Order: sequence, then C-alpha cells, then structure tokens
Amino acid sequence: SRPDGEEPPTVSPLGGDDGLRFRRGRLIHALLQTLLQVAPPVRPAAAAAFLARRVHGLDPAAQAAIAAETLAVLGHPEFGTIFGPAGWAEVPLVGTIGGRAISAQVDRLVVTPEAVLVVDFKTNRPAPNDPSAVPAIYLRQMAAYRQALGAIYPDRPVRCALLWTDGPRLMPLPDPLLEKHAP
Repeated sequence: SRPDGEEPPTVSPLGGDDGLRFRRGRLIHALLQTLLQVAPPVRPAAAAAFLARRVHGLDPAAQAAIAAETLAVLGHPEFGTIFGPAGWAEVPLVGTIGGRAISAQVDRLVVTPEAVLVVDFKTNRPAPNDPSAVPAIYLRQMAAYRQALGAIYPDRPVRCALLWTDGPRLMPLPDPLLEKHAP
C-alpha cells in the first residue's frame, strides 16, 4: 500500500520526538477505526482509557491531544457520510495496476449507487492547504486506489480524498491531479 518514495517529514527534522509522531499516527488510525463501535457519548472515556494504557507510553498532555484530535474528526458534521453506515473501515484492496501488484488497506470506503469515495487519513502536521502541495507519494497512493477501485466499480466514478486529522479537514483530490500520478 506504500508507493515508491519517501514519506514527508511531519515535524521539524531539527527537533526530536522520540517516535511520538509515528505512535500518534498509529493511535489516531486505531481510534478512528474502533471508536465508531462505541456510542458517541461514551467515546471520550473510551479514547481516554485506550490512550492511558502504559504500553503507549504517552504523558497526559499527549493523551489529551490525541483524543481531542480524533474526537474532532469523528464529531465533525461534514464527515457524517464518511463515518456513516455506508462507510467501511480498513477495507482490503488487492489488484494489479499497470503490471504491478498492489495490496492495501483503505482507511475508509464509501460505496453508493452513484459513486465510490475512498478516504485516506493523514496525521501530518501541518497539513497542506492545497491539493497541489500534497506530497507525490500520497498522490501516487490515491491514484492507485482510484484505478483499482475503478476496475471493481466500472459503472460509477471513484472520488478520492485525504482527511487531514489536524484541523480536521477533508481535501478532495481532483481527478486531473491524480491522473498525473497514476501508476
């Protein structure tokens, strides 16, 4: 699921974070996947209990920040369709694109009779303000997803978007931009 290329830095290369940026991303992804199974009023307590586990090695400030970021995404009114009943979490996607095999886990997939929406969560900070500033590795990833899903759902358009958890903000990716990065 990772295209060739280097991941962009998510924090200053001059400051050490003891691996927190990677832990933070994994924990936010885990919470976005599992908290949907918990009733909304109970989600803050469930997130707090999960993040307080010693295995995560988080201080109280980091726990609170990760919980707040995750809950802001789940509670955002514009993301109802993504996290609604038509949305699926961690969908396996396997196929051959341009003679190259891909195997991926799609963060969220929403399939309706009219269209397919594939959403990938990104925890980078700061998030770019414009799709043209999105790192090429992410655009190649989404272009591959789009192409694979287009083969599965040839009767409807496949739309791609990045959900930046910092903000939070949903960034639709224009088809012409993805076509430039297609495998």
